[in-house]
Amino acid sequence: MTRFLDLNCDLGESYGVYHYGADAEMMPLITSANIACGAHAGDPATMRRSVRAALEHGVAMGAHVGLPDRWGFGRREIPTSAGELYDLCLAQLGALDAFVRAAGARLRHLKLHGSLYVMANRDPDLATATCRAVLDFDSSLTVYALPGSALAEATGAAGLRLVGEYFADRPYTGTEVQMYRRSAEDLGTPEQAAARTLAALAGPEFAALGGIGTVCVHSDTVEAPRYLRVLRQHLATAGFSPRAPGQTPATPDTGLRASALPAS
Repeated sequence: MTRFLDLNCDLGESYGVYHYGADAEMMPLITSANIACGAHAGDPATMRRSVRAALEHGVAMGAHVGLPDRWGFGRREIPTSAGELYDLCLAQLGALDAFVRAAGARLRHLKLHGSLYVMANRDPDLATATCRAVLDFDSSLTVYALPGSALAEATGAAGLRLVGEYFADRPYTGTEVQMYRRSAEDLGTPEQAAARTLAALAGPEFAALGGIGTVCVHSDTVEAPRYLRVLRQHLATAGFSPRAPGQTPATPDTGLRASALPAS
């Protein structure tokens, strides 16, 4: 029996003359793109190009909301109130949605970035503020969160759709992910990362926390396309088929309106 699994990637994080991440190589391999919205990274032109590329490859699009911290790439933990987080989510959702709507498509999900992701998955007040912003913007959006986290709990309490996330290119201790201060040895080879992911999908630990519905490989991971290709091979062997949450083969996002947005 085929099981469906979303493959997501954080991308669209270039800005100005600075190129960041293997976006072009990753886009054909994923089913969902988390597009930076101009705070921790990204800019209007990069958002437009990312939306166009996602449409061309039939990839679902989500807002990758981060702290306004380009210097630290959104990875520095900056004290943020619930009200401030609500504003950050609403503003960045609206920024990306403008480009998505201009292309005749619609936004599918929200995923927080970096330290904001860690903070909201840990702090119930920040988790609730995130969900309030999603409810006020578009209650049909899916929220990506760590299984068993404060954000996962708040998403369920708010009546929003939750997709539990696993990071293929981050080391784990049990169900705890090590987001930063990792080495190449911690991550392992693409084969080791794929094996770790399959073990998590098959094991009882994550199932008890609500399960895994999406797996992430970051566009800026060294050799990210290779990690994702190997992962896809292992998933196919195990009976998984890539598919974005809520999509069916008959109704994918397509590139029919991609020409509405300039390419450069």
